[in-house]
Amino acid sequence: MKEYWHSVVLEKDYCNGCTHCLDRCPTQAIRIIDGKARIIQDRCIDCGECLRVCPYHAKGALVSSLDVVKNYRYTVAIPSISFYGQFPEEYEMNTVYNALLDLGFDEVYDTAHAAELLAVYENHLLDKAHVNKPLISTYCPVITRLIQIKYPALIEHIIKLEAPMEIAARHVRKRLISEGYLDEEIGIIYISPCPAKVTSIKNPIGIGKSSIDEAVSTEEIYYKVMKIIDKVIPKVSIQRSTGKGIGWARVGGQSYAMDIDDYIAVDGIDEVIKVLESMEIGKLNSLEFFEGYACVNGCVGGPLNVENTFIGKNRVRKLTKKYGMDRTVDIDIELSPETMEWDTPIQPMPIFKLDTDFKRALEKMAKIEEYTQMLPGINCGACGSPNCRVLAEDIVNGYAKLEDCLLLNKR
Repeated sequence: MKEYWHSVVLEKDYCNGCTHCLDRCPTQAIRIIDGKARIIQDRCIDCGECLRVCPYHAKGALVSSLDVVKNYRYTVAIPSISFYGQFPEEYEMNTVYNALLDLGFDEVYDTAHAAELLAVYENHLLDKAHVNKPLISTYCPVITRLIQIKYPALIEHIIKLEAPMEIAARHVRKRLISEGYLDEEIGIIYISPCPAKVTSIKNPIGIGKSSIDEAVSTEEIYYKVMKIIDKVIPKVSIQRSTGKGIGWARVGGQSYAMDIDDYIAVDGIDEVIKVLESMEIGKLNSLEFFEGYACVNGCVGGPLNVENTFIGKNRVRKLTKKYGMDRTVDIDIELSPETMEWDTPIQPMPIFKLDTDFKRALEKMAKIEEYTQMLPGINCGACGSPNCRVLAEDIVNGYAKLEDCLLLNKR
């Protein structure tokens, strides 16, 4: 099995050992060791919470730079749907997309259009009697990976569909190859609002290989666009989505585009976890659809975006209304399993398993309980673990010592 690649990285030179990231990590993937944060790769879901809260900018995201366009004969920009919420309202989105052409891209695809096509296809799936409800959206890759590692019983509820960016990239690549381009000559570049989307390109879920080659951050592209946008003269009509696709940039937009009533749309990783826990114990069995986002307000809140999440949300709301929810969607891609669905089943990633041997696992569990009772239980984080229970687990697994608890040593 190949090593899992992560976009979220730690810049140790900037880390001063504070516990901001330790407190916020939803999967307890961070420890403070020898005065520096350390990311436990198996636990990290690339949600970007540590990027948001680190006051010293010691966390970052691995993305390509715009110079990557020079590596390909023909390059296509696939901007995130949240791109709609980044720019001041006086700039038409078609002008913004044409600015990308001036920056060196040969083509730009309106990803929001792929989203509205996916919404049509999703609606058909919800009508099928044999699907496991509630169906869980795969639009936010953080939530899919969270389910893999923490709530594996819910995997059967995940809707096995591609994200709009992959549907767009798959369609564009197939067309360009039919026009005579070699596969290796085509560079499809995603403009990403978050590290999780970057990771999903390198480690795609549900497919063997992503149709996207590289990812650059919205932040880098935004500033380059703003430098030239007042001089841009649109030459090509690129923006084509209705409000149904544009609305995907904010929480609830996907469910709204699918025109379903019985759904829950939740933003913020902590609130998503609460819903998944309720779902796991069967409290939401009558629900049709669950749409969860790690970021507040959905993808407009991504940590690689520029605009304030609430301002971005407001812009998307206005554009959704401007381009209309009742306009007919131009279906120019075949809506079939080959174009819309995954081709590989996803598996649980049980990172919290204590031991493969059942007897030893029980022994370790007993030791964890013993150490937990010995520890003060105030969860101060001074030991470098997120709380006393996790410190007990780390001690049993050989990653820490009982002496690491400073309060225990003072007694």
